[in-house]
Amino acid sequence: MTNDQPFSPCVKRAAFLAVCFAVVAIGQTQSAAVPFDEPPIWAREAVWYQIFVERFRNGDSSNDPRPEFMQGAYPGYIPAGWKVTPWNQDWYEQQDWAKADGGDFYKTVQARRFGGDLQGVLDKLDYLQDLGVTAIYFNPLNDSPSLHKYDARHYRHIDRTFGPDPAGDSAIIDAEDPLDPAMWRWTAADRLFLKLIGELHRRDMHLIMDYSWNHIGVTFWAWEDLKKNQTKSPFRDWYDITSFDDPATDENEFSYEGWLGVKTLPELKKVNVADKRRGYPFEGDLQPEVKRHVFNVTRRWLDPDGDGDPSDGVDGFRLDVAAHVPLGFWRDYRRFVRRINPEAFLVGEAWWTKWPDQLMDPRPFLRGDIFDSVMHYQWYKPARRYFAQANGGLKPSEFVARMKRVYAGYDQPTIQNLMNLAASHDSPRLATSFQNKHQYKYRMGARGNPAFDLDPPNETTLREMRMMLLHQFTFVSAPHIWNGDERGMWGADDPDCRKPLVWEDIDHRPQIYLPDGKKTKPIVVKPNLELLDYYRTLIALRKQRPELVYGKLQYTLVNDKAMTLAYRRSMPDQETIVAFNRSGISQIIRMSRDTDTILKVLAESRPGSIAKHKQTSREIRIELAPLSGVALGNVQ
Repeated sequence: MTNDQPFSPCVKRAAFLAVCFAVVAIGQTQSAAVPFDEPPIWAREAVWYQIFVERFRNGDSSNDPRPEFMQGAYPGYIPAGWKVTPWNQDWYEQQDWAKADGGDFYKTVQARRFGGDLQGVLDKLDYLQDLGVTAIYFNPLNDSPSLHKYDARHYRHIDRTFGPDPAGDSAIIDAEDPLDPAMWRWTAADRLFLKLIGELHRRDMHLIMDYSWNHIGVTFWAWEDLKKNQTKSPFRDWYDITSFDDPATDENEFSYEGWLGVKTLPELKKVNVADKRRGYPFEGDLQPEVKRHVFNVTRRWLDPDGDGDPSDGVDGFRLDVAAHVPLGFWRDYRRFVRRINPEAFLVGEAWWTKWPDQLMDPRPFLRGDIFDSVMHYQWYKPARRYFAQANGGLKPSEFVARMKRVYAGYDQPTIQNLMNLAASHDSPRLATSFQNKHQYKYRMGARGNPAFDLDPPNETTLREMRMMLLHQFTFVSAPHIWNGDERGMWGADDPDCRKPLVWEDIDHRPQIYLPDGKKTKPIVVKPNLELLDYYRTLIALRKQRPELVYGKLQYTLVNDKAMTLAYRRSMPDQETIVAFNRSGISQIIRMSRDTDTILKVLAESRPGSIAKHKQTSREIRIELAPLSGVALGNVQ
């Protein structure tokens, strides 16, 4: 018995039989509490924190990426003299190797690596626990040559540079049969991830992994065989091949479908497809052998030791570009996942029908047979338009009308677990999105937009952000934090939203350079600890007030002239009233009441938000400062 193969074949066979019986037993005992078509309770109560490991924290410099582990990643070559980028580097400053390669910042930024790893996450678990988050969403961890890991090299293993022994992991991976789960071993990176799972669960925190079952990278093991052997490859049916190479000619005729035409991301083959339109869900399935491999990888991480008890595994998955994968596959996937862990959580990315004007309607994915949740950009777009008055702005009545449309048709369990996010690895950071008030996700960076503001948030932006955050943590659906937003980081759309996190123990260089290489006035780069404390306050508030998760939502004040808005979250014997003044002057907010319960201030969007506050059995009267919000609630 080796330490990378903890179970003998006999034990494995026994474990397999145990799984068959245990899965049935678990389903019988837990499905009553968590119906198949409903999200788990923990996901409804979650405060999400998204971690992009390569940029979160470098906890082990001995495993930093090396050129041999990056082969095949964009831009398709490793620049001469390449080195790991210092964590504290001025973001737009180019290293010597990048300057020598020629071109501007955007040409070489995708070749950067900062060395974030799983040890860095382990080192910051106390920080995450103190912050108050309850669920971690990891961007892809699968082995891959890129910084983002959506171009998988191996689905079944954690990226070799995220663990303590990249070279040893490479040898283990190369010796395996990728098709045979019985031959799969645990690499050092895999084992460190299993340790991380245990540490998170010990802290009563959940975690989900991010996978793209739609496409892989050009270094994926099956794709490399296909490139080499063409029509003789056993994996020729795994992909949509337009034409194979003709060895009798000098030209390479090999052609295939890449995701959105991107040839570095070959698409896995779909079968039995019907009514496929870009931006809309469609029926069909994945090719059977591909599907089998995907299911085997999924089982590996849901129940790593195969004993039928999923408590040592991940708690679910975030599923990339969900509308590019057929609905039939997703239905089978949910059934498979829930058989292994009846409390597993599935969240899909259902973003654009037509960028940048039309967001996708996610309802076809949220009928109880596919996903529990989606990344709910549909909430953020109107929230940004009201609180930041972005993209033409919204009046309070327009904001309310749009929110009612966003949530129409959902049952309460679904509403409660939608992932309300303001930023991610694919969008501008919250601060920058609020500071630049043009259309969402359109020209959100310096490329092609010289007027774009790359600076940290000004005081007005901070006030708007803090109002929106008070809304996010007191509104329906589960709040989500993109790592670093809680520390006041700023950054335009990808790649700028993926800066390495700013930590107190790292002396970050000031922001001096611009993307074009010119210099400007130095800007201090350090954590905004006041904002961090505000996040802690809001998270604690949500966790202490069950009505913020399960309570009814009632709009109690909508005043377009004064630009004021208020709503009530309530359940028996528990209520929170949240009020906002989006105008530039102080406003008196009056709301009728039918109880004499005294409400106390629970949170203010900024100190001094409330100038005056008076209550009677019939009315509550609040004088709110400009650009401010307040939450009041009864205290038992």
